[in-house]
Amino acid sequence: MIDIHSHLTFEDYDKDRDLVIIDAKKVLKAVITSGVNPEDSKKALDLYEKNKGFLYLMLGFHPIYANKYSDKDLEQYIEFIKKNRDKIIGIGEIGLDYYWIKDKSEIKRSKEIFVSFLELAKEIDMPVLLHTRKAISDGLNIIENEDIRRAVFHCFSGGTKLAREIWEEGYYISLATSIERNKNMKKAAKSVPLKLLLTETDSPFLSRIDGERNVPQNVNIVYREISKLKGIDIGEVERQVSENIHTLFNI
Repeated sequence: MIDIHSHLTFEDYDKDRDLVIIDAKKVLKAVITSGVNPEDSKKALDLYEKNKGFLYLMLGFHPIYANKYSDKDLEQYIEFIKKNRDKIIGIGEIGLDYYWIKDKSEIKRSKEIFVSFLELAKEIDMPVLLHTRKAISDGLNIIENEDIRRAVFHCFSGGTKLAREIWEEGYYISLATSIERNKNMKKAAKSVPLKLLLTETDSPFLSRIDGERNVPQNVNIVYREISKLKGIDIGEVERQVSENIHTLFNI
């Protein structure tokens, strides 16, 4: 089993990060951690260097930071990512967030930043992992307009119509541990072809228990739910998801 999206640099793990990774190694083949801004990405890079072969790295820019960095800051950050291109497997998470971002000018800036990171992904030939909270349609339109061909919609919780629009374009849909209580995720698990499904925890978020920290090994919940909802053996889910991850991220 593989967790394709986590944030192991976050302060939730400051007291026992090494132990969390040791425990994850006991049950998982790999974990992908994601840097969300320039400072966090430096920490993520250091963590990757200490755990090569098990921990894989994506670097991106979460839309909630859109107004916190200048154009010069972002230019320098993009150069940092280019410099470390050989150490990463994708650009992410990047995208839009209409849940937290309401101001029109901030939404406009977040779209501009989103496009700049899509251009980076094309320049260095990397897949993208998308954050599109309450913004799936706009995110889909933008990546289509930018001619992005390798993309995964992280923590998908949209309806079946949107899910179909995504997978019919050949993009991947990633389901998180919150699938146990999310009806839209359950519907996606049933309707999306297995060859376009991925699995994640979004740790430390989306724990099955409110207020409790999530950990990468809880991705087994997603595998189990997909197996149950599709009526297939969990071993088949593991085999196909591993193949999907190899196809998209080459790991």
